[in-house]
Amino acid sequence: MKKTSEKATLESTLKSLDTEEFIDIHFYRPLGFRWALFFNKLNISPNAVTIASIFIGIAAGICFYFQSLPVNILGMFLLVWANTYDSADGQLARMTGKKSQLGRILDGACGDLWFISIYAAICLRLTPEWGIWIWALAAVTGFFHSKQASMADYYRNVHLLFLKGKSGSELAHTAQLKENYKRLSWKKNFIYKLFEAFYLNYTKGQEDTSPQLQKMLHLLKKDYGGNAPEWFRIQFREKSLPLMKYTNMLSFNTRIIVLFISLLINIPWVYFVFELTVLNIMLLYMIVRHEQICAKFSFILEEANHLKTCSN
Repeated sequence: MKKTSEKATLESTLKSLDTEEFIDIHFYRPLGFRWALFFNKLNISPNAVTIASIFIGIAAGICFYFQSLPVNILGMFLLVWANTYDSADGQLARMTGKKSQLGRILDGACGDLWFISIYAAICLRLTPEWGIWIWALAAVTGFFHSKQASMADYYRNVHLLFLKGKSGSELAHTAQLKENYKRLSWKKNFIYKLFEAFYLNYTKGQEDTSPQLQKMLHLLKKDYGGNAPEWFRIQFREKSLPLMKYTNMLSFNTRIIVLFISLLINIPWVYFVFELTVLNIMLLYMIVRHEQICAKFSFILEEANHLKTCSN
């Protein structure tokens, strides 16, 4: 009975089974759940857990600078540990209701800081052999890495919006973020305004990459006040669900497996090549397919509105 109760509680801290990956469901989420219970007993906030994961993840990256395999394995352990904390902060927030815009921004910055540390460590490690070219490769890879993670996060939250409604999604809109940004003062709210500026730019990049999605969302807002009808939610989930595996592969687990393999065989530059080739192909496919889906639904919405207008 206790096990069933615990399982139900664990499930209540997940975003949705639609958007969870196998490794997350069976490894990171159960560990994150136990960390969340522990931190909740100590009254530690989700943001504090996120900050701790940032420092652990950066320490992991530093370990990848060294040629020593034991030190590299220590770094792998630290990165896995950091990711259990990254899982725990969201689960703790959902468990306690302590959600905040700052928490969302910190969570987004968390992975970026880990990988900046990892990229820098690998570049410093390979500079004697590669010279400046490894930094150039890392810079190009880092640009596409940020795009991969950004769009994966965006499409996941779009899926959650139509699956669970606004309360179950963290989908942001630039219009609202601009209002929040304007209300903050550089003098009184410097840190918050700085974070808001980064988040606004981040969200604008997501919206600029998905024009057909923006058109579809606009039609839903105009015709339904932003509350999608049940038929739309069911059909959109059906079309969007196959793409969720790509959002997962572009997030953490797949790239980390390749990173660990490249370190174990002492050819860390392979990781950069993997991101530039395999993951970019996934990114391109995901964007094109998602835009096709949204274009089709925009057409359906326009036709439905036209028929409604004619009948009136």
